[in-house]
Amino acid sequence: MNIKLDPAVVPVGCFDGDIDLFESQYAVPNGVSYNSYVILDEKTAVLDTVDPRRTDEWLANLDKALAGRAPDYLVIHHMEPDHAGSISALADKFPGMTLVGNAKTFPMLTAFTGESYEGRTLTVKEGDTLELGAHTLTFVMAPMVHWPEVMVSYESTGKTLFSADGFGRFGGPDPDAPWVDEARRYYINIVGKYGSNVQALLKKAAALDIQTVCPLHGPTLSGGALALALEKYGMWSSYAPEEKGVLVAYASIHGHTAKAALELAGMLEAQGLKVETMDLTRRDWAEAVAGAFRYSGLVLAAASYDAGVFPPMAQLLARLKSKNFQNRTVGLMENGSWGPTAMRAMLAELEGMKGLTILEPKITIKSAAGEADRAKMRELAGAMAAAL
Repeated sequence: MNIKLDPAVVPVGCFDGDIDLFESQYAVPNGVSYNSYVILDEKTAVLDTVDPRRTDEWLANLDKALAGRAPDYLVIHHMEPDHAGSISALADKFPGMTLVGNAKTFPMLTAFTGESYEGRTLTVKEGDTLELGAHTLTFVMAPMVHWPEVMVSYESTGKTLFSADGFGRFGGPDPDAPWVDEARRYYINIVGKYGSNVQALLKKAAALDIQTVCPLHGPTLSGGALALALEKYGMWSSYAPEEKGVLVAYASIHGHTAKAALELAGMLEAQGLKVETMDLTRRDWAEAVAGAFRYSGLVLAAASYDAGVFPPMAQLLARLKSKNFQNRTVGLMENGSWGPTAMRAMLAELEGMKGLTILEPKITIKSAAGEADRAKMRELAGAMAAAL
């Protein structure tokens, strides 16, 4: 796929293929890109910087794009260090450059850098514009997508939205790489808590003639790729399932819970349902969170542990709760050899989530599943099929 940017917009970002954990918590086996752009016009604007891990590489990219020019402006869409971590280096290199942000940007900048940049800042608000010549940036506030100071900007000549962390994806900037799975894992885990704020931004974006989106992570989006991204963001931010199906997530200590969960998955498939299984002791927990949001149904199967629930399941439930998991149909299965406690612990977490339908029967296995347990599992599979 060949994405054609406005010729005046030059990407100068960097790919980080050495990082193991994004935000020190999300596995990124395919790395992550830190996107930054330059608009070359009568006046020149740099849009965002990069993580300090790649400052030197980014400055070299920027020097090449500027070809001897000094930037007039640095537009700061988001103050998280993976995008703002090289501001000091750029400001020191170009002391005549004006830093552009909103009222919440500059206190954060001072907190991170210890510098006030007094006399070097331009504070903008909703609807303000920055004239560069043939190109004009219009600023749109996007608070809590996913930090309070976030804003995006729309460039009307190229019909381009610079979307900050919106529409980002783990991995590199290659537009031909699969987008949905890593974009889902990125969105749900990083932005997912703030669905109503994303909905508000999507409403603002709908009023603009946008042909290209330039996010701060992942590929530039246009055409069919942009249409797909808008469709997915509409579903994700409204907490609607992407597809009819069931994630069976299980946390097993010695294998008996896993065996029962996989048997139940087979029974769900026999009901005609699409089913995905995840072993929470071995799969990336962030992938499990994204999978739970993907499907309309969720089955949680866990061993009891320390008078509660086995920790891999406890972590999934805590993460789901923190990301506002809601509007799904849930089946539950616990295992406990002498005193099952997982069900009670799982229900306690689920009770704090909105719009969940908890199916009957709730299944309790003691050690290994027997025929009576399998009968209840078939009943649960039927109830899930009927509910979906």
